[in-house]
Amino acid sequence: MANSPSGDSLTGRIARVLESFTPSRTAQTVSEIGRRAGLPPSTAHRLVSEMIAEGLLERGDDKRVRVGLRLWELSTRSAGAMRLRQLAMPFMERVQARIREHTQLAVLENDEALFLERLSSPTSGANVTRIAGRLPLHASSSGVILAAYAGEEVQGRLLAGPLAALTSETPADPATLRRVMDDARRRGHVVAPGWIELVSTGVAVPVRDEAGGITAALSVVLPRDSGREAAALEELLAAAAGISRALAGARRT
Repeated sequence: MANSPSGDSLTGRIARVLESFTPSRTAQTVSEIGRRAGLPPSTAHRLVSEMIAEGLLERGDDKRVRVGLRLWELSTRSAGAMRLRQLAMPFMERVQARIREHTQLAVLENDEALFLERLSSPTSGANVTRIAGRLPLHASSSGVILAAYAGEEVQGRLLAGPLAALTSETPADPATLRRVMDDARRRGHVVAPGWIELVSTGVAVPVRDEAGGITAALSVVLPRDSGREAAALEELLAAAAGISRALAGARRT
Protein backbone atom coordinates (compact mmCIF):
# COMPACT_ATOMS: atom_id res chain seq x y z
CA MET A 1 0.00 0.00 0.00
CA ALA A 2 1.13 3.53 -0.75
CA ASN A 3 2.72 5.51 2.01
CA SER A 4 1.85 9.02 3.16
CA PRO A 5 4.55 11.74 3.20
CA SER A 6 5.21 10.73 6.81
CA GLY A 7 5.89 7.13 5.76
CA ASP A 8 2.58 5.89 7.17
CA SER A 9 1.01 3.15 5.01
CA LEU A 10 -2.60 3.25 3.87
CA THR A 11 -3.18 -0.09 5.57
CA GLY A 12 -1.87 1.32 8.83
CA ARG A 13 -4.12 4.37 8.59
CA ILE A 14 -7.19 2.21 7.91
CA ALA A 15 -6.32 -0.02 10.86
CA ARG A 16 -6.01 2.98 13.17
CA VAL A 17 -9.37 4.34 12.03
CA LEU A 18 -11.04 1.01 12.83
CA GLU A 19 -9.18 0.70 16.14
CA SER A 20 -10.54 4.08 17.21
CA PHE A 21 -13.89 2.31 17.74
CA THR A 22 -14.31 0.36 20.96
CA PRO A 23 -17.19 -1.58 22.58
CA SER A 24 -18.05 1.54 24.59
CA ARG A 25 -17.33 4.02 21.77
CA THR A 26 -19.38 2.85 18.80
CA ALA A 27 -20.17 6.22 17.19
CA GLN A 28 -17.80 9.11 16.55
CA THR A 29 -17.48 12.28 14.54
CA VAL A 30 -14.89 12.36 11.79
CA SER A 31 -12.84 14.81 13.86
CA GLU A 32 -12.84 12.42 16.81
CA ILE A 33 -11.78 9.54 14.57
CA GLY A 34 -8.96 11.63 13.10
CA ARG A 35 -7.71 12.69 16.50
CA ARG A 36 -7.76 9.18 17.95
CA ALA A 37 -6.21 7.69 14.81
CA GLY A 38 -3.48 10.35 14.69
CA LEU A 39 -4.52 11.62 11.25
CA PRO A 40 -4.58 15.17 9.86
CA PRO A 41 -8.16 16.47 9.44
CA SER A 42 -8.03 16.39 5.63
CA THR A 43 -6.71 12.82 5.62
CA ALA A 44 -9.31 11.70 8.14
CA HIS A 45 -12.19 13.17 6.12
CA ARG A 46 -10.95 11.65 2.85
CA LEU A 47 -10.23 8.21 4.34
CA VAL A 48 -13.50 8.02 6.29
CA SER A 49 -15.45 9.04 3.16
CA GLU A 50 -13.76 6.30 1.14
CA MET A 51 -14.45 3.70 3.85
CA ILE A 52 -18.11 4.78 3.98
CA ALA A 53 -18.34 4.38 0.20
CA GLU A 54 -17.01 0.82 0.53
CA GLY A 55 -19.42 -0.04 3.36
CA LEU A 56 -16.68 -0.47 5.96
CA LEU A 57 -18.09 2.49 7.89
CA GLU A 58 -21.57 4.01 8.02
CA ARG A 59 -22.78 7.56 8.69
CA GLY A 60 -25.98 7.87 10.69
CA ASP A 61 -28.67 10.53 10.61
CA ASP A 62 -26.84 12.21 13.49
CA LYS A 63 -23.78 12.58 11.20
CA ARG A 64 -21.76 10.32 13.48
CA VAL A 65 -19.79 7.44 11.99
CA ARG A 66 -20.13 3.78 12.96
CA VAL A 67 -18.58 0.50 11.88
CA GLY A 68 -20.37 -0.74 8.76
CA LEU A 69 -22.21 -4.00 8.23
CA ARG A 70 -19.87 -4.97 5.41
CA LEU A 71 -16.95 -5.07 7.82
CA TRP A 72 -18.94 -7.40 10.08
CA GLU A 73 -19.79 -9.55 7.05
CA LEU A 74 -16.15 -9.83 6.03
CA SER A 75 -14.98 -10.57 9.57
CA THR A 76 -17.38 -13.52 9.90
CA ARG A 77 -15.58 -15.24 7.02
CA SER A 78 -12.58 -16.03 9.22
CA ALA A 79 -12.59 -19.75 8.53
CA GLY A 80 -10.91 -20.98 11.69
CA ALA A 81 -12.89 -18.81 14.10
CA MET A 82 -16.22 -19.48 12.40
CA ARG A 83 -15.61 -23.23 12.31
CA LEU A 84 -14.75 -23.29 16.01
CA ARG A 85 -17.72 -21.11 16.93
CA GLN A 86 -20.19 -23.17 14.89
CA LEU A 87 -18.99 -26.48 16.30
CA ALA A 88 -18.98 -25.10 19.85
CA MET A 89 -22.43 -23.51 19.74
CA PRO A 90 -24.58 -26.59 20.56
CA PHE A 91 -22.40 -27.40 23.56
CA MET A 92 -22.41 -23.78 24.73
CA GLU A 93 -26.20 -23.70 24.45
CA ARG A 94 -26.43 -26.77 26.68
CA VAL A 95 -24.20 -25.15 29.32
CA GLN A 96 -26.16 -21.93 29.20
CA ALA A 97 -29.51 -23.74 29.42
CA ARG A 98 -28.40 -25.66 32.51
CA ILE A 99 -26.41 -23.00 34.36
CA ARG A 100 -28.44 -19.99 33.13
CA GLU A 101 -25.46 -17.66 33.31
CA HIS A 102 -23.11 -16.11 30.74
CA THR A 103 -21.35 -18.80 28.70
CA GLN A 104 -18.36 -17.67 26.63
CA LEU A 105 -15.84 -18.91 24.07
CA ALA A 106 -12.46 -17.15 23.78
CA VAL A 107 -9.25 -17.59 21.80
CA LEU A 108 -5.74 -16.19 22.22
CA GLU A 109 -5.11 -13.26 19.90
CA ASN A 110 -2.33 -10.69 20.19
CA ASP A 111 -1.69 -11.57 23.85
CA GLU A 112 -5.32 -11.00 24.82
CA ALA A 113 -8.43 -13.12 25.23
CA LEU A 114 -10.66 -12.47 22.21
CA PHE A 115 -14.27 -13.57 22.71
CA LEU A 116 -15.90 -15.26 19.73
CA GLU A 117 -19.27 -15.87 21.35
CA ARG A 118 -21.29 -15.19 24.48
CA LEU A 119 -24.66 -16.66 25.41
CA SER A 120 -26.73 -15.08 28.17
CA SER A 121 -30.19 -15.15 29.68
CA PRO A 122 -32.26 -12.22 31.00
CA THR A 123 -31.43 -13.24 34.56
CA SER A 124 -27.67 -13.57 34.05
CA GLY A 125 -25.50 -11.55 36.42
CA ALA A 126 -22.92 -8.85 35.73
CA ASN A 127 -20.41 -9.39 32.94
CA VAL A 128 -18.13 -7.01 31.03
CA THR A 129 -17.44 -9.41 28.15
CA ARG A 130 -18.78 -8.70 24.66
CA ILE A 131 -18.64 -10.65 21.42
CA ALA A 132 -15.49 -9.57 19.55
CA GLY A 133 -14.35 -7.90 22.77
CA ARG A 134 -11.04 -8.49 24.49
CA LEU A 135 -9.88 -8.95 28.07
CA PRO A 136 -6.38 -9.05 29.56
CA LEU A 137 -5.01 -12.56 29.93
CA HIS A 138 -4.12 -12.17 33.60
CA ALA A 139 -7.45 -10.71 34.71
CA SER A 140 -9.94 -13.19 33.24
CA SER A 141 -10.53 -16.89 33.81
CA SER A 142 -10.49 -17.51 30.05
CA GLY A 143 -7.31 -15.49 29.67
CA VAL A 144 -5.44 -17.41 32.36
CA ILE A 145 -6.43 -20.71 30.73
CA LEU A 146 -5.17 -19.48 27.36
CA ALA A 147 -1.95 -18.12 28.88
CA ALA A 148 -1.33 -21.24 30.96
CA TYR A 149 -1.19 -23.41 27.86
CA ALA A 150 0.52 -20.86 25.61
CA GLY A 151 4.19 -20.96 24.77
CA GLU A 152 6.99 -19.52 26.84
CA GLU A 153 7.18 -16.44 24.60
CA VAL A 154 3.58 -15.44 25.36
CA GLN A 155 4.00 -16.17 29.05
CA GLY A 156 7.25 -14.22 29.17
CA ARG A 157 5.63 -11.10 27.72
CA LEU A 158 2.69 -11.47 30.09
CA LEU A 159 4.78 -11.90 33.22
CA ALA A 160 7.03 -9.00 32.21
CA GLY A 161 4.03 -6.74 32.83
CA PRO A 162 2.70 -4.32 33.55
CA LEU A 163 -0.24 -6.21 35.04
CA ALA A 164 -3.17 -3.93 35.84
CA ALA A 165 -5.15 -4.71 38.99
CA LEU A 166 -8.75 -4.34 37.84
CA THR A 167 -9.95 -5.19 41.35
CA SER A 168 -8.34 -6.04 44.66
CA GLU A 169 -8.59 -9.73 43.66
CA THR A 170 -6.85 -9.54 40.28
CA PRO A 171 -3.62 -11.62 40.21
CA ALA A 172 -1.52 -8.62 39.15
CA ASP A 173 1.74 -9.77 40.74
CA PRO A 174 3.94 -11.83 38.36
CA ALA A 175 4.82 -14.41 41.01
CA THR A 176 1.16 -14.85 41.93
CA LEU A 177 0.13 -15.06 38.30
CA ARG A 178 2.75 -17.72 37.59
CA ARG A 179 1.37 -19.81 40.46
CA VAL A 180 -2.15 -19.32 39.14
CA MET A 181 -1.12 -20.50 35.65
CA ASP A 182 0.73 -23.50 37.06
CA ASP A 183 -2.33 -24.40 39.09
CA ALA A 184 -4.54 -24.04 36.00
CA ARG A 185 -2.43 -26.53 34.06
CA ARG A 186 -2.36 -28.96 36.98
CA ARG A 187 -6.09 -28.81 37.67
CA GLY A 188 -7.27 -28.27 34.11
CA HIS A 189 -9.49 -25.34 35.05
CA VAL A 190 -9.54 -21.87 36.63
CA VAL A 191 -11.91 -20.34 39.17
CA ALA A 192 -11.51 -16.56 39.27
CA PRO A 193 -13.50 -14.88 42.06
CA GLY A 194 -13.69 -11.12 41.66
CA TRP A 195 -10.81 -10.74 39.22
CA ILE A 196 -12.61 -8.38 36.84
CA GLU A 197 -15.63 -7.37 38.90
CA LEU A 198 -15.86 -8.07 42.60
CA VAL A 199 -19.45 -9.29 42.22
CA SER A 200 -18.61 -12.03 39.70
CA THR A 201 -16.68 -15.29 39.51
CA GLY A 202 -15.33 -16.70 36.26
CA VAL A 203 -14.89 -20.44 35.75
CA ALA A 204 -12.97 -21.58 32.66
CA VAL A 205 -11.62 -24.77 31.08
CA PRO A 206 -9.44 -25.41 28.02
CA VAL A 207 -10.79 -26.68 24.71
CA ARG A 208 -8.46 -28.98 22.80
CA ASP A 209 -8.27 -29.09 19.03
CA GLU A 210 -8.09 -32.20 16.86
CA ALA A 211 -4.32 -32.40 17.37
CA GLY A 212 -4.55 -32.20 21.16
CA GLY A 213 -3.41 -28.58 21.48
CA ILE A 214 -5.35 -25.88 23.30
CA THR A 215 -7.41 -23.93 20.78
CA ALA A 216 -9.81 -21.99 23.03
CA ALA A 217 -11.15 -21.39 26.52
CA LEU A 218 -14.74 -22.08 27.50
CA SER A 219 -16.06 -20.18 30.50
CA VAL A 220 -19.05 -19.26 32.62
CA VAL A 221 -19.47 -16.04 34.62
CA LEU A 222 -21.42 -16.52 37.86
CA PRO A 223 -22.60 -14.18 40.60
CA ARG A 224 -19.84 -14.43 43.18
CA ASP A 225 -22.12 -15.64 45.96
CA SER A 226 -23.96 -18.23 43.83
CA GLY A 227 -22.08 -21.26 45.17
CA ARG A 228 -22.46 -22.91 41.75
CA GLU A 229 -18.80 -23.16 40.74
CA ALA A 230 -18.76 -26.97 40.95
CA ALA A 231 -21.90 -27.34 38.84
CA ALA A 232 -20.56 -24.90 36.25
CA LEU A 233 -17.23 -26.70 36.11
CA GLU A 234 -18.92 -30.05 35.53
CA GLU A 235 -20.93 -28.66 32.62
CA LEU A 236 -17.92 -26.85 31.14
CA LEU A 237 -15.72 -29.94 31.20
CA ALA A 238 -18.40 -32.00 29.46
CA ALA A 239 -18.93 -29.27 26.87
CA ALA A 240 -15.21 -28.81 26.21
CA ALA A 241 -14.84 -32.56 25.64
CA GLY A 242 -17.78 -32.44 23.23
CA ILE A 243 -16.30 -29.54 21.29
CA SER A 244 -12.99 -31.37 21.01
CA ARG A 245 -14.76 -34.46 19.64
CA ALA A 246 -16.64 -32.27 17.16
CA LEU A 247 -13.39 -30.67 15.99
CA ALA A 248 -11.81 -34.09 15.50
CA GLY A 249 -14.86 -35.34 13.64
CA ALA A 250 -14.95 -32.30 11.37
CA ARG A 251 -11.33 -32.86 10.44
CA ARG A 252 -12.06 -36.44 9.32
CA THR A 253 -14.96 -35.42 7.09
